[in-house]
Amino acid sequence: MTTMLIKNAYVVTMDDHQTEIPNGGLFIRDGFIEKVGPNSELPLTADEVVDLTDHVIFPGLVNTHHHFYQTLTRVVPAAQNANLFNWLKTLYPIWAKLTPDDIYISTQTALAELAMSGCTTASDHLYLFPNGSKLDDEILAGREIGVRLHASRGSMSLGESKGGLPPDSVTDNEDDILKDSERLIQKYHDPNPGAMTKIVLAPCSPFSVTTSLMKDSAAMARKYHVHLHTHLAETEDEEQFCLDRFGYRPAGYMESVDWVGSDVWFAHSIYINQKEIDLFARHKCGVAHCPTSNMRLASGIAPIKEYLKAGVNVGLGVDGSASNDGSHLLGEVRQALYLSRLKEGITGYSLSNDPERKLMTAREALWLGTRGGAAVLGRTDIGSLEKGKCADLFAVNLNTIDLAGGAVHDPVSAVVFCQPKNVDHTIVGGKFIIKNKQLETLDLGKLTQKHNIAARRLLA
Repeated sequence: MTTMLIKNAYVVTMDDHQTEIPNGGLFIRDGFIEKVGPNSELPLTADEVVDLTDHVIFPGLVNTHHHFYQTLTRVVPAAQNANLFNWLKTLYPIWAKLTPDDIYISTQTALAELAMSGCTTASDHLYLFPNGSKLDDEILAGREIGVRLHASRGSMSLGESKGGLPPDSVTDNEDDILKDSERLIQKYHDPNPGAMTKIVLAPCSPFSVTTSLMKDSAAMARKYHVHLHTHLAETEDEEQFCLDRFGYRPAGYMESVDWVGSDVWFAHSIYINQKEIDLFARHKCGVAHCPTSNMRLASGIAPIKEYLKAGVNVGLGVDGSASNDGSHLLGEVRQALYLSRLKEGITGYSLSNDPERKLMTAREALWLGTRGGAAVLGRTDIGSLEKGKCADLFAVNLNTIDLAGGAVHDPVSAVVFCQPKNVDHTIVGGKFIIKNKQLETLDLGKLTQKHNIAARRLLA
């Protein structure tokens, strides 16, 4: 057995009572939290003692939507100023050149970035498998970084020849998709508390997969008790596509193919009305909110406050690094806060006219990034710093110039309101992934060099 004692920190537990401990810490045994409290209530020693004086510690952030492979196509000139459908059409031919090595390298790049921003659990949506690529490439690459991974076996089966958006060259046969999905679940999915790897079934979107694949994927997911994920209601183009092809708005289409339930979460979900929000709440569906990507592609602003008011679980996602161009999840917490406030301003917010109408707070935004994300992924073992939960956390040094002043007035909110930076420490299961701002598990210099070589090849 191994133990770790963290002491002298400002602890933000994110428990149900929003407990904050100004001079406290945690005692960790074999990767799980055994005690949280003031220094005076903690054991005096452990195998490893970590003094985090002048630091604030939070539960590890949970990323609910990403496309790791897109780190290789950041800032592609032809796709910089396009909306979603045109952006995709520009990038599909480039992504068709991906190799297994590209998947491996891009996974490690994205996870390293996420870890440096305080992320300890990440869900990725890999939905195209050219040139022999497999989800295995991502899973094995992720194990070297050490962040918990929800690896989504995505898919596209509705190519242009059948009326879909993607070219046929990046689509796959439905029987092959289902066979591989079952293989991956049986080989990698861990249903136990503290799991490092979980498998998700994730047909890409209404405009890239068939109705039969949606239904068959749902049936398989329920058979094996794994979760379901897809893009939904991201743009008005998608809404029109669903009406024309299926006779439903996107949310109604999901209900028609058995894609509603506590085991389902949707990425984006911007173009959703109140009736559909109530549908999500009634069936306990989750939403991955991706504010930066939604702004980058001019997609719109998701109704996050309406979701939360209705009781819908909402988490945060950085989305693909070709529609965000970064994987900084703490930065996404800040973006969620500000975009929510912008939406209030656009819709006529006035405290004097409606004193019950409150702006999102920094702590509420942090809740989305921690507890909200854990709920969306269906996990009760992460998201807060409490006895029995995974020892996943990140720490930020408050004694720095960029937090000067703010850390004195409110150390928790300062980490959100002040310009987000890379965190000082990230711990997953009681093990340092980031220590003193440095990645502990891989050589970042060598990884960056390999990544840039691969990126150049794709655009050659």
